Amino acid sequence: MTFLDTTHSINLSCPINQLGYGLSGLNITKSLMELKQDVALFPIGNIEAPDEYTEMLKSAIGSGRTPDWKAPSIKMWHQHDMSQFIGNGTKYGFPIFELDRFTDLELHHLHYLDNWMVTSEWGKGIIVEGLSKIRGEDYVKEHTHVVPLGVDRQVFRESTSHKEETIFFNCGKWEVRKGHDILVKAFNEAFNEDDNVELWMMCDNPFYPEEENFKWERLYRSSKLGEKVRIIPRQKTQQDVYNVMTQTDCGVFPARAEGWNLELLEMMSCGKNVIATNYSAHTEFCNDNNCLLVETEEKEDAVDGFWFRGQGQWASIKEKEISSLAEHMRTVHEQKKADNLKMNQSGVDTAKQFSWKNSAQKVIEAIEKDDSHT
Repeated sequence: MTFLDTTHSINLSCPINQLGYGLSGLNITKSLMELKQDVALFPIGNIEAPDEYTEMLKSAIGSGRTPDWKAPSIKMWHQHDMSQFIGNGTKYGFPIFELDRFTDLELHHLHYLDNWMVTSEWGKGIIVEGLSKIRGEDYVKEHTHVVPLGVDRQVFRESTSHKEETIFFNCGKWEVRKGHDILVKAFNEAFNEDDNVELWMMCDNPFYPEEENFKWERLYRSSKLGEKVRIIPRQKTQQDVYNVMTQTDCGVFPARAEGWNLELLEMMSCGKNVIATNYSAHTEFCNDNNCLLVETEEKEDAVDGFWFRGQGQWASIKEKEISSLAEHMRTVHEQKKADNLKMNQSGVDTAKQFSWKNSAQKVIEAIEKDDSHT
């Protein structure tokens, strides 16, 4: 009997919305139920999902009214808030984190768990390093499971831009962590006013006050090539995001650190060329075959004056890395001018492997493995 022949009761606590945790929670819930798992859903915060998910969510939330108290309980949420679980079954924490070490508060919450799920081998290494002294290295290694996130190939499918301009695209809320402070520098270094290029930024941050979002927009609009920059508002649905992506040629993601990077994988799934730093969780699916990589040689304290105050480190991006990013952007533009910018087939092949069904299967495999130890 394989794990797909076995039905598990799973108590799942996660956000359901159009942000990172929420999209992950929504798609993993849907895929677990498609694999015939009995999911009792306990949403964190307000629910925001397209209408086609309504019946599925009603069913999962309905199961939460009479949950199996002995079933495994998974909480997909921040690592500093892992104290509340459903029932008295095995406790799985599934945090999506970006830095290379945890604070004392985060360790206090994480060490309370029975098992851990992370998006990448990079993340597993950080969990093992952080918790080994508290729980023992062998135990943490054995009970930390890599559950990669996914992409919906029914939405994010291959497409080709028919615009004359070379359109570079970045999606992800305004943050220093995501390299938004240096992407504008690389764009200005790569091109001049005569180049037929544009940079599209879909980066509204709902957690910022209005003036902070305006500050970031002004940084781009007032730059040397500000007239070639287009600021795109946050989209309501994944289909709306896809409709924007179809018009672009290349995704640019110079992040200092990522907990996964959904948008990067989505651009790959669309067959778009992509550029990204070779560091943190997206190294789980980025390589030399499917991505133009920006190598980072050093790390630095993670400080941005807003969210991060040196509680860990991330990749250091200086002039050398900015120039490497600019060079990759020029390469893409030259290929487009020569009518030789090909679809990123390696990216598409990668996206096919990282489906939400695969994520759900990895969740089930983790539960099966831990059940075998008890």
